[in-house]
Amino acid sequence: MASSSLTISPRKLRSDLYSYSYQEDSNIPLVINVLASLIERNMARTERIVKKCSWANLSKAISTNMFDCHEIPDLTIQSYLERIFRYTRAGPSIYVVAYVYIDRFCQNNPGFRINARNVHRLLITTIMVASKYVEDMNYRNSYFARVGGLTTNELNNLELEFLFLMGFKLHVNVSVFESYCCHLEREVSIGGGYQIERALRCAEEIKARHQEEIRGYNQIARITL
Repeated sequence: MASSSLTISPRKLRSDLYSYSYQEDSNIPLVINVLASLIERNMARTERIVKKCSWANLSKAISTNMFDCHEIPDLTIQSYLERIFRYTRAGPSIYVVAYVYIDRFCQNNPGFRINARNVHRLLITTIMVASKYVEDMNYRNSYFARVGGLTTNELNNLELEFLFLMGFKLHVNVSVFESYCCHLEREVSIGGGYQIERALRCAEEIKARHQEEIRGYNQIARITL
């Protein structure tokens, strides 16, 4: 597991989420390591369940296949999240909100199971939607699509279907946000909890990022999901 090589303490995670710096040479947010580890364990649990299911139950469990890739990508969750950060500079709060959306989606669609075939498309979709919720200004869908290894049309369709399956319930209030932050903290230490304020970039930084979008678009390393 890629995230296992990094030792993360609750205090270190808390500090990163509170005072994250949005410089060009910023380190990968620690929440990415925690989120990758959490999702990997979820997938491992799903695999164990699948092995015990009958074919009838299995077909029902994976009936929601809109996020399925044509082939399983040769890219770990950790590497994929780091790629998204490297090209979008999405801050820690965006990954927390994306985690909220993933959890809500799974609750609203009990037949859906996160697996190696659908996890990448699910992540790029939820991170893009979360970025639109958290940030005042964002990259276009076409940019997120190229970062995520999809066509613009594919990502547009995934976003639309995701929103309808979510019932357009995207609001995340302070108490919900804090509860998910506490859950992420428990991933690195037993017990305790803390408050995390939404860290938003200043308008000048966002505008500067958008001015470089056209140049950066052609420099993105290509992947295909």
